[in-house]
Amino acid sequence: MKKKLTISTEDYLKTIYELTENGESASTNALAQRLKISAPSVTGMIKKLASAKPALVEYQKHQGVTLTREGKRAALEVIRHHRLLEAWLVQTLGYSWDEVHEEAERLEHVISEDFEQRIAAAMGHPTRDPHGEPIPTEDLKMPADTSVPLSALRSGQGGIVTCVKSSETDLLRHLEELGLVPDAEITVMDYSPFDHNLTIKVGRKTTVLGLSITSKIFIEVESGA
Repeated sequence: MKKKLTISTEDYLKTIYELTENGESASTNALAQRLKISAPSVTGMIKKLASAKPALVEYQKHQGVTLTREGKRAALEVIRHHRLLEAWLVQTLGYSWDEVHEEAERLEHVISEDFEQRIAAAMGHPTRDPHGEPIPTEDLKMPADTSVPLSALRSGQGGIVTCVKSSETDLLRHLEELGLVPDAEITVMDYSPFDHNLTIKVGRKTTVLGLSITSKIFIEVESGA
């Protein structure tokens, strides 16, 4: 039986994965900010994870930290738990997409693999959570995703919303009011190069969004757009 990781360790590994999923390393300052922990405490924990048997991270001073193969699998397991739980809370218990993050944060560390398999089967093995984020497969592989941030689109381009990378309650409620939810079809009407604002059309609604929002909405761009 594999050794059960602590909640703190799982949180570190999940956060490192999120910061490094684009192939970059995570700095101790970025981890400290995301986890709301002091930088010296982060450094101490990273050294502990790097010296674990087997090592869960690779760390070089001033060069940040990346996950080892074992660390990545552990992170993906927690992420799978989290995203399945969010889907289950929405589909089965009637939670809204802006309510599920904190509940899933608490539960992701304690459910058994049997429970994970049962809720996945009961929901028909969903591939995305309520925010559209891909759910790692049962063998802990992250599905390929070709979506791009809405901020990268320009006038005349459009596509389908695949996911919203945010757990902010107020933002999610605002986006839902605008119709900017997964599977919504959008078209960029105008782009302002001075402030990077986008004017977009969702259904019959037209709205202007700033970079702080458009960078969190991911789109599957229409072919030829």
